[in-house]
Amino acid sequence: MTTTDPAAAGDPEAAPADPHATFPHPIWGDESDVVDLAIEWSAKRVVRHTDPLSTARSASELAADAGPTITASGIGGAAALDVFDRVLEPATRSQDDPLNLAYIAAAPTRAAIAFDFVTSSANIFGGLWEAGAGAIYAENEAIAWLVGLLGWPEGAGGCFVSGGTSGNLSALLTARETALTRRGSRPPGGWKLACSANAHSSIQTAARALDVDILDVPVDERGHLTGPALRVELERSADVFAVVASAGTTNEGIVDDLAAIADVCEEFGVWLHVDGAYGGAGLAAPSVRHRFDGIERADSFIVDPHKWLFAPYDCCALVYRDPQLARATHSQHASYLDHVDRESWNPSELALHLSRRARGLPFWFSLATHGTDRYRDAIESSITTAQEVAEAIRASDHLQLLREVELSVVIFERPGYTDAQYSEWSHEAAVSGRMLCVPTKWNGRTVLRLAFVNPATDPRAVIEVLETLR
Repeated sequence: MTTTDPAAAGDPEAAPADPHATFPHPIWGDESDVVDLAIEWSAKRVVRHTDPLSTARSASELAADAGPTITASGIGGAAALDVFDRVLEPATRSQDDPLNLAYIAAAPTRAAIAFDFVTSSANIFGGLWEAGAGAIYAENEAIAWLVGLLGWPEGAGGCFVSGGTSGNLSALLTARETALTRRGSRPPGGWKLACSANAHSSIQTAARALDVDILDVPVDERGHLTGPALRVELERSADVFAVVASAGTTNEGIVDDLAAIADVCEEFGVWLHVDGAYGGAGLAAPSVRHRFDGIERADSFIVDPHKWLFAPYDCCALVYRDPQLARATHSQHASYLDHVDRESWNPSELALHLSRRARGLPFWFSLATHGTDRYRDAIESSITTAQEVAEAIRASDHLQLLREVELSVVIFERPGYTDAQYSEWSHEAAVSGRMLCVPTKWNGRTVLRLAFVNPATDPRAVIEVLETLR
């Protein structure tokens, strides 16, 4: 039976409606029970231990176990949640498992995960100040902490986008448009983007999207992009609109020679973008902060809080030294946008997006809950773990450490192993639930790689698993 709100029905003597009261929706009906089920499941999931055995399954296997879920009349919330709990969620990798050391995993705080649910419940449009002022203000507080770590001037700022690919593309579009404005025309041969071969794959994607050529700058013997090598290339080409430097490459954790690169970019008047999607979190760790010297002179920067800043997917902070340049590039104009409040920047004006959820709120909430000192300690914990594991590898008689650990990525090998043996060992370690560690390529050969971003990872447990490589 449908309940009618007297005030909504037009009764002039009726008391004003309680804004917090709930009434069955005329189409969806009473959803209270399914909401309770979802909240109860979420509350239990947030605090339970991760399952190291969860992993992908084939589509045919999932179809057989899940059965039809999208039907004309619906299967009901309880049945749908049961399918998710029994079949679908176990077929996803536990990104926050302490021994998930492949790729760059994620280790969000419980507070951040819980607040992601709050963020979704509030259903905030986070693109424009008029619609999401409170949420955008909070996001800007988190951005301001990052600006402080960068050593950038007052007035610098940015927004949160979905990930490093989106952040890099938006920053480089701003760089290209700024170069066009300053130079007055497009070079006859087209624009060029300078980076090293160690730059993230998303830089290649951005170059294709922007229709620009890549100028490949050679790296030094340790894999770093350096100022002298960059100068040689810029002297040969006047068509470079931006240089991309890495502040923690995904594969090896390399931080480029940012100070020397900044010198060259200033000399040639070229935009410097720093990709710190993974490693940028190291700015908060005193033990490695010196590796980022020079970043204070960059023009734009990204870091993914969902990597090493303990936020859930998906969250990338995109920051500009001068947000006005991003506004000039990304602002969209339409009759319904003509009266947008621009006292503070609108996130929709700083990247390639208009509609956006307030994805920075879980990061803000966790920072506000735990404080930046605990963030510093958590990042330092991962660095210490990486160093302890690296020292154990260096001291072993069956493994070889291949490069100095700059942040929290460890590259090593088992001398004598073939590609097939690496794959077999990696697969067995994964399916047994001992550890997720996948082979990668280094200097043209197959090796192993461990990426530490979870402060709950016990180095002794990792070293114990590595003994199985004997």
